[in-house]
Amino acid sequence: MSTGDRHATGYGQEGSGGQAAGGGQESRGGQESRRPVARGPSARGASRPAGAPAGGGGSGQPAPGTRLTDSGIEIRSLYSAQDLEAFDPGSSLGRPGQFPYTRGIYPTMYRGRLWTMRQYAGFGTAEATNERFKFLLAAGQTGLSCAFDLPTQMGYDSDHPRSLGEVGKVGVAIDSIDDMRLLLAGIPLDRVTTSMTINATAAILLLLYELVAEEQGVPSESLGGTIQNDILKEYVARGTYIYPPRASMRLVTDTFSYCAEHMPAWNTISISGYHIREAGSTAVQEVAFTLANGIAYVQAALDAGLEVDAFAPRLSFFWNAHNNFFEEVAKFRAARRMWAKIMTERFGARDERSKLLRFHTQTGGSTLTAQQPENNIVRVTLQALSAVMGGTQSLHTNGFDEALGLPTTKAAKIALRTQQIIGHESGVTDTADPLGGSYFVETLTDAVEEGAWEYMRRVDDLGGAVPAIEAGYMQEEIEKAAYAYAKAVDDREKLIVGLNSFTEEEAEPADVFPIDPAFQETQAQRVRLVREERDQPAVEAALRALEAVARGSANLLVPMKEALRVRATLGEVSDVLRSVFGVYQPVR
Repeated sequence: MSTGDRHATGYGQEGSGGQAAGGGQESRGGQESRRPVARGPSARGASRPAGAPAGGGGSGQPAPGTRLTDSGIEIRSLYSAQDLEAFDPGSSLGRPGQFPYTRGIYPTMYRGRLWTMRQYAGFGTAEATNERFKFLLAAGQTGLSCAFDLPTQMGYDSDHPRSLGEVGKVGVAIDSIDDMRLLLAGIPLDRVTTSMTINATAAILLLLYELVAEEQGVPSESLGGTIQNDILKEYVARGTYIYPPRASMRLVTDTFSYCAEHMPAWNTISISGYHIREAGSTAVQEVAFTLANGIAYVQAALDAGLEVDAFAPRLSFFWNAHNNFFEEVAKFRAARRMWAKIMTERFGARDERSKLLRFHTQTGGSTLTAQQPENNIVRVTLQALSAVMGGTQSLHTNGFDEALGLPTTKAAKIALRTQQIIGHESGVTDTADPLGGSYFVETLTDAVEEGAWEYMRRVDDLGGAVPAIEAGYMQEEIEKAAYAYAKAVDDREKLIVGLNSFTEEEAEPADVFPIDPAFQETQAQRVRLVREERDQPAVEAALRALEAVARGSANLLVPMKEALRVRATLGEVSDVLRSVFGVYQPVR
């Protein structure tokens, strides 16, 4: 199971998954259009799963020799200046660091500074993860990225019955401030930025991080990092949600407000297309549904009384990088241009920082194969290169063995070295947007953008991302695409080396990351000891104060922080909110 995929939930909550876009390429006056059209929902409302056969008239089959991207965009055998006859470089490209930021958000891009090399880590005990953090920093990693186990993600303490069998399996277990102290021991929080992949309990983990930093003498204003905090995609793709959407959105906007006042350098959300893609979406759907979720977060913050330029500069995004190299580059460029337009035209942002789509990228966990796992080194390299050519600000490269389990130390080091070789040996960082102006790349960027806008119009017609999720629209579109892709692999229309082509009869034995089965009870004993040692009346008073605020409208993070300070556990804080907000039950 890959790091990108290892947050799929148990607990009886299922994320829906799949990959879709549809429609056909229309002719004009009997002539084939020179611009390829993303086969997303057409203006007439037709729909076809992307990756499914397209074109070929009414048969639904492509014409012989037709080649499509993973989103169903038709690719011609050659591109020329004719393909860009209507293309305006001034309005569509501009310069790096200038609106609409197609070519990158900084004028010199990687000539000034490489992207942050942020390898994902998290397993078992806080102490074990702390050791991995220090190993990666010593190997040249420039930022931390932490994974949390499923009980932590779902708001359960390690001794809760529903945590049985999951403690420390796909990330580190954090039950209280005691665990966070161990996780961050010896880490210079004033010099290292930390990304935390956490959503439903994001506010809790953020506050624990802030509390430990305060104990280390690091002021909150100096803390840099990101919490994922993207709950909408949990309903769409992953399933690690707790509360109903509208209550969850309150937690998100309260976090925006809290950080604007107390942690101004912290990225308050990482709006994630990664897990939408892992669930099976196309590249076009990944852009469309992620930006639609971004619009919902911005609107919710405005409705809560925040000024757009007070919080928008700290929004960030998280994309997947898959194997179709040029489509992935086009996807990153199109998303950046679209977000700049959205923030300018839809929300009236004036601060240029509010218009920047700053993003982290992770290579595609779902693309890794357990068969011939060393082949994944090549896949990861191509995916990482697409992210760099697309202008990422931060990058995680998967370990080659992650289809088998958590990455071993060897695999993690190779993954990091892959980034370092791209950054220091390949020459691709010497100029900004090196593929800019390519007939093919610019045409493909336009096609991805066109298809994504069409999906977003559909979402708007449904009332926005939250109603679209509640109606199951995004989930259904992704499911159709995932089915089409899986069928193409099963039918060998899409070849995967080592899986359905170039296979080997006997697999070589592989080293798999070991998980200590005794850890569950050790961690459960630790949280029980916290409850025995703490000032119980102070904890109960703090939890009552949190409940009162949850029933009102004040910022939830203020009483939440005080409860965590006196050693209330993550599960206890989550239970208070469950008692007020309820637990979400999907309609599908």
